[in-house]
Amino acid sequence: MSLVASGLLLLGLAAPGASPGVVVVSRDEILEAMRESVGYRLEATTNGARFQAEMILRLAKRARARDPERRPLLLGHAEWFAAYLARTGLSAEQAPTFVRLAHQHGQDIEVDYRRERVLDKVTGREPDAALNVIIWWPRRPDGPDSYSYEDNLATPQLKVSNERVIAYRLIELDGMVLYDDIQGLRGRPLTGLLSVLFKMIGEGQVVQNRMIIAPDGLQVSRAHAEKGFFGVTSTVFFHPEGRTEKDVPEGRPDLLAIDTRLKQPIELRYRPLDAALRGR
Repeated sequence: MSLVASGLLLLGLAAPGASPGVVVVSRDEILEAMRESVGYRLEATTNGARFQAEMILRLAKRARARDPERRPLLLGHAEWFAAYLARTGLSAEQAPTFVRLAHQHGQDIEVDYRRERVLDKVTGREPDAALNVIIWWPRRPDGPDSYSYEDNLATPQLKVSNERVIAYRLIELDGMVLYDDIQGLRGRPLTGLLSVLFKMIGEGQVVQNRMIIAPDGLQVSRAHAEKGFFGVTSTVFFHPEGRTEKDVPEGRPDLLAIDTRLKQPIELRYRPLDAALRGR
């Protein structure tokens, strides 16, 4: 095993299905990136997307500065889980469901931060960062093709399903974080008016999620899901402790401005991911 640049990125044995030449990220570097996420409750399922994006973007930025070959990063499920427990002070049994299930299924994460592998064309401002992210567990005889869990803290409450291979583009653009072109992630509301409709048509495919963090740490998120010809787009406000609101909190015109910004069109054309997904 050889050290690269500062010694924080290690070349190691890649997980089955990983791309050739990936750089395996150590538990300590993952933990270092996690420690910079402060001011909100890391254990809350509703904060999971924010936490994951922050950590991955930090690791990619550091790797870009250290590795002239710009090799993709591999975050192993064991290292990620160990870093998460160290960061939160939780035991394995106390970890939230979404974290425990990812570890139990052996979900590894590969991050390609080479812009030319992500974007084909941009109309307007160039993103500050553009990443391909693939999350998967190896195919096993009689192994599961997906797993599901319920998020009872969300508004409305949600059922979330992870397929064996999940892929998305992670874009950072002028203070906005964009999960886009999402594949392999499904969900449906369990409460509220839309729960009846989704009960009839089944789970929708989550295809995009836009996030901006207000100065006081409140997260404004606008997500879009589709099922056949039916699509749902919704803005939700996430408080740092994990509580959510569907409507703009009282006395917060600044959040209305953020919501308006999240609704603005973004024109990005992506490079195909077929080759990266082949063999997973």
